[in-house]
Amino acid sequence: MTDSVSTPVSVSNPADAQRIEFDEDLIRRYDTAGPRYTSYPTAVQFHEGFDARRYAEIARATNASGRPLSLYFHIPFCDTVCYYCGCNKVVTKDRSRVRPYLDRLFRELALQAELFDRTRSVDQLHWGGGTPTFMAHDEMRELMAVTGELFRLRGNDEGEYSIEIDPREVHDSTLSLLRETGFNRLSLGVQDFDPRVQKAVNRIQSERETLDVIVEARRVGFRSISVDLIYGLPFQSQDSFGATVDKIIAAAPDRVSVFNYAHLPHMFMPQRRINEADLPAPPEKLAILKQTIQQLADAGYVYIGMDHFARPDDELAVAQRDGTLYRNFQGYSTHADCDLVGLGATSIGMVGRSYAQNRRDLDGYYASLDEGALPVFRGVELDDDDVLRRAVITRLICHFRLDCAQVEREFGIDFGEYFAPELDTLRGMQTDGLLRIDGDVVSVTPAGRLLIRNICMVFDRYLREKTGQRFSKVI
Repeated sequence: MTDSVSTPVSVSNPADAQRIEFDEDLIRRYDTAGPRYTSYPTAVQFHEGFDARRYAEIARATNASGRPLSLYFHIPFCDTVCYYCGCNKVVTKDRSRVRPYLDRLFRELALQAELFDRTRSVDQLHWGGGTPTFMAHDEMRELMAVTGELFRLRGNDEGEYSIEIDPREVHDSTLSLLRETGFNRLSLGVQDFDPRVQKAVNRIQSERETLDVIVEARRVGFRSISVDLIYGLPFQSQDSFGATVDKIIAAAPDRVSVFNYAHLPHMFMPQRRINEADLPAPPEKLAILKQTIQQLADAGYVYIGMDHFARPDDELAVAQRDGTLYRNFQGYSTHADCDLVGLGATSIGMVGRSYAQNRRDLDGYYASLDEGALPVFRGVELDDDDVLRRAVITRLICHFRLDCAQVEREFGIDFGEYFAPELDTLRGMQTDGLLRIDGDVVSVTPAGRLLIRNICMVFDRYLREKTGQRFSKVI
């Protein structure tokens, strides 16, 4: 069976494919918990029987493919804690803690570089966190330089090189430095401009410093600017969040992500500092989302999927219309044909038919590298069924459309026979108005696109087999 996930998908009506409708009754009936499908199988299926030795074997075997590489670097440090955050992070004022982390990161880079042919170009690179700009300027420059010594970076600005930015950590010449070292895309965390909301979540960030970063990023030549917002935070209302969205629209970023705040204090300790009574009630939260969608649509943004909006001429929007959009641990991507190498504590890679995750704790991460070993501590190898279902889920979540005949040809199956129980469930969703089944084609309706996670869950074999898994609500 093929392991391809990058086959272009035909899109019958590109304009219609990026339109959504807000059906409150449908959302209320289907608003359950489920995976975000940045991978399939999801991280719930990772196990410690998959180790660094097996990862290295798989990585070396991928050299025969000649596929380009994607590098993800996790920089875990933050100066202050945002109470809503569920990321793996180290909150500290001590900037000297970066040095020992970088020293280990360089060792990991060298170990990983031994596995991959130097002829394989790095078409995609991303620094996430944490707060990557927690590092000093010379440390950021050094990290990119060492990466370039060990891997074949694209020197023509054609790669997709992105970084997550906290505007509070941007200083004089920070953006110029990042642009000079090769970054051409950035993502800014904003969440909400309302001072009362910011105080409640411990994210004090002025409009001026945020908007100045957008202006400066354009001046120094960043090709794509994305802004992250969160709805469902304490004290938010339609009026207050609508004002934030209006200000973001006026700044005209290329992409806007509008994430649902999932209050899970039993899983994420910082969230225990949020007073649950201050959160908007479910009807108000839905009203905020509905209004935000309308504001962005009126401003000309199109819906990419899973909280993401983009200008019609943005690369993500173009890729979706062309049928080449993809999704991985960094979200939506235009590079479906890369092997993803995860670097840094807790990072996850996707190499060949496998996922591999590094040690989460700094002590464990350091100890592995001090012993000369890759810090991979768990992962999963995909079987033929996993690869098939990943392709189905990826196409639905990226294109809101599934050509069953195309899947049959690529994977050598009888779709109706292989997915008989799933098709029965889809027929019920068709009755509810989430999708249409026309011959061999499943098309998600504009009203069903906000609930794409529910549709993808139908094809998740592990959800059918197990219960009790913890995920966030889909809306």
